[in-house]
Amino acid sequence: MSDIVIKVEGLGKLYRIGPREPYRALRDSLTDFLYAPFRRLKAIVRPTPREREHAADTEYIWALRDASFEVRQGEVLGVIGANGAGKTTLLKLLSRITEPTEGYTEIHGRVGSLLEVGTGFHPELTGRENIFLNGAILGMKRAEIERKFDEIVAFADIDRFIDTPVKRYSSGMYVRLAFAVAAHLEPEILLVDEVLAVGDAAFQKKCLGKMGDVARGGRTVLLVSHNMGAIRQLCRRCLWIHGGRVKEDGDASLVVDAYLAASDSSSATPTATFPEDSGKDSQLRAVRLLNDKGEPTKTFSCDGPVIFELVYQVHRQVSGLYGCFQVSKDDGTAVMLSYSHDAIPNRLDNLPTGTHVIRVTIPPRTLGRGQYRVQFSTARGFVGDTAVDDCGTICSFSLDDLTTLQGNLRIGYFSTLLEWRVEQVVSWQANAVKAAKDG
Repeated sequence: MSDIVIKVEGLGKLYRIGPREPYRALRDSLTDFLYAPFRRLKAIVRPTPREREHAADTEYIWALRDASFEVRQGEVLGVIGANGAGKTTLLKLLSRITEPTEGYTEIHGRVGSLLEVGTGFHPELTGRENIFLNGAILGMKRAEIERKFDEIVAFADIDRFIDTPVKRYSSGMYVRLAFAVAAHLEPEILLVDEVLAVGDAAFQKKCLGKMGDVARGGRTVLLVSHNMGAIRQLCRRCLWIHGGRVKEDGDASLVVDAYLAASDSSSATPTATFPEDSGKDSQLRAVRLLNDKGEPTKTFSCDGPVIFELVYQVHRQVSGLYGCFQVSKDDGTAVMLSYSHDAIPNRLDNLPTGTHVIRVTIPPRTLGRGQYRVQFSTARGFVGDTAVDDCGTICSFSLDDLTTLQGNLRIGYFSTLLEWRVEQVVSWQANAVKAAKDG
């Protein structure tokens, strides 16, 4: 038996986005009534040439077009893309919430959908009553809900308010309870749409852990998310949907890198400039990224340095001036922070008026492969005292691991190559091995 549980072939969904007709005649209603039995058949065949011409009209839009892929049992597939790309439409088609305009899907197994957290909650019912109501809507049997009731309440952390009507819950309590119910489903296939964005930071971490448990449990998962860190952590494979079409399908880390690089509006040039502001005592005017050959670029090898050339203008001399240089991953995680006063003397302190070039270099084999963003600011006095020029993100760059065996599949924030030494077992090492063996 094949282990393919989801097969999608030429799937597409066409929506009309223009205004509805101002009125309908009796003949239109009669025609719709007579045509109704054939609608389902029409939904699974490709549109006629005339219908395709209508699709080109500005009143119609293909939310999803010609999507084809397969998902194997136990696979966790990430789905990424910009807002409006067609990600949610894909999950709605797979969930059979809406019917396709073209193409077809084959699904083998019980499907659970977490498309909109909280769907089915009634504000006048208590948390306890809504657990049973929402669980039934999501396909859980009463015995299953009763067996998992305590676990659901504990996960949501609302045991004190379980018998309070949910209309009195805060928005955070509401989404925690809703996710707790949905997360304790046990279908063979789970479709998840951006539910990891609910609640506060602590609860998001708990949600991420729960999704990890689901993934490790061998269930098939399709996860739509704008959290690239979650996609990398939970998924080994990823679909990138762009403009309603599948743009890339492959290793999650590589697809996420490509998506983020395409999303970076400044990726076309390794040089950025900043307007003059004479009201500032000093300011950054330009930045350029260079490789070890002095060539401007935004793509580097882990085996070479990344050189930042900052053009800094001093309008009025500043005593105690220092710079802050921060490198962050694409998900916002800061991986490197450097202050100019880390080294003595501080080269930025009391810079004379005029224009200066500041060079900051990240040594070879420091950072791992991936997409990075750089923030730069200057201040005076002690750390955090008085801002002089807060530039925010000034540039971005990417690193590729081209020489190691795993290459760009290597995980981690750093690419440092550690030394592995092998020596003869002597003295205390031999005694330690003997002691462990003796118990």
